[in-house]
Amino acid sequence: MGDKRLNDLLKWSIENTENAQSDPAAGAPATRPHTDLTPDVMAALMGGPSEADLMKASMEIITSADVSVEDKLIAFDNFEQLIESLDNANNIANMGLWTPLLEQLKHEEGEIRKMAAWCIGTAVQNNVKTQEKLLAMGGIPSLVELAVKEEHPEDVRRKAIYALSSAVRNYQPAMDVFADELNKGGRATDKTDATNMEAIDDIMGDLRAKAKASSA
Repeated sequence: MGDKRLNDLLKWSIENTENAQSDPAAGAPATRPHTDLTPDVMAALMGGPSEADLMKASMEIITSADVSVEDKLIAFDNFEQLIESLDNANNIANMGLWTPLLEQLKHEEGEIRKMAAWCIGTAVQNNVKTQEKLLAMGGIPSLVELAVKEEHPEDVRRKAIYALSSAVRNYQPAMDVFADELNKGGRATDKTDATNMEAIDDIMGDLRAKAKASSA
């Protein structure tokens, strides 16, 4: 990363993470990686960039080969916070960030795969534009693979199921591809109406139960 602002940001995040880890009063880690590196702090550190700039900076950290897993998770956490905004979620496509985000679903580190699925689920929730983009980018099969393969940890599978649940609700094309992928994997699934929330809940509940059972 040649941008001095990004280097300063990364240096700050590393120091912040190390301080938190060395504090005996910090307690056990939460589900999300603990960090004070909020979007507002990132903006201050980087001289007041836009949220689009922050999204790009976060993805550069996530995809950098020179960054630790811990700092990638911090960047992922901030990316997820940013894309809770509908406009920012739609901007993932405008900024060309869907490709690197989807690539993280195949990362060797389970925590990275989990955070990628989490971000996808946030981005597509109640948002037909991002649902369409996820489908067009071929993201549904990758999420199904994460959700059903026993080689993945339960928490990774559950986040993939969350992402799929968000991706298919009220969007029939994604629901149809999702069902096809389950059938290809030997999990018989009838054609389901994407507006039938109860039926979708049943499918997702079954996937979560299988993920839990395989981890026992």
